[in-house]
Amino acid sequence: MPTFVVLGKFTQEGITKIKESPQRLGAARKVAKSVGAEIKEFYYTMGRYDFVAITEGPSNEAVMQALFTICSVGAVRTETLVAVPAEKAAAEIIKKLP
Repeated sequence: MPTFVVLGKFTQEGITKIKESPQRLGAARKVAKSVGAEIKEFYYTMGRYDFVAITEGPSNEAVMQALFTICSVGAVRTETLVAVPAEKAAAEIIKKLP
């Protein structure tokens, strides 16, 4: 299953209602599950982003659907990266390089 790194920032509404963040994370986990995805790890962070989530999903489209649903609430904005494990990159992709 593909892995995604989701970098997130709270919107003004999200930070104003920060005490609701644990409940929103629970709701986000349910949304992810509804499309066959899973939030494997979640970290609050300091710096440019307010949180990082490591997510697995059946497809880009499924994860995109979940993120659109989660972001439509208005508490967060995300930037998502598709992650390729180093072992896979080395074993399959790098060996094919000219």
